[in-house]
Amino acid sequence: MADSNLTKRALASALKELMKEEPFDKIQVAQICERCSMNRKSFYYHFKDKYDLLNWIFDTEIISFYRNFSGTETLDQHLEMFREICDYFYVNKDFYYSAFKIHGQNSFSEHFREYMKPFLKLRLAYLIGEDAEDDFVLDFFSDAIACTLKRWLLKKDCMSSNELVSRLTKIVLKSADAVHKELKRAK
Repeated sequence: MADSNLTKRALASALKELMKEEPFDKIQVAQICERCSMNRKSFYYHFKDKYDLLNWIFDTEIISFYRNFSGTETLDQHLEMFREICDYFYVNKDFYYSAFKIHGQNSFSEHFREYMKPFLKLRLAYLIGEDAEDDFVLDFFSDAIACTLKRWLLKKDCMSSNELVSRLTKIVLKSADAVHKELKRAK
């Protein structure tokens, strides 16, 4: 197992380096292997293709956030988790800038969106109850988060993660307050 993780991490490091030099769609598996002195057979033993490797990088790096906050329930705890995730993206913004530019069937955007659904389902179940099971609701919120983060990271001079989370929090709280006031007036 240790050797397997070392190999995967070496391949991940090679891909990250290459993505600093050229667009993802121009990178070939042979280049990744060459960069870390491995053969293609080793690569394909661990990954289906370069998209699988890219997704593995995200999955293994982001999983620590979910472990740390797996039992969170309060808004403050969820905001802190979201802030830490945004901090992670901001620190790695060059890598994710390239990752979010990938289009097509195996796009990172789609993987990210699908990855967010279980987290959102838990949070939405806490907030709105059984409606969180509805695919329409999950799609709406996962699209909103994925598109927001993608748009944020694709700006060359994107705002800091703290500013992003502060602005999103302000928008959501003001909107919720306005809806609440409207509903009270309607009664």
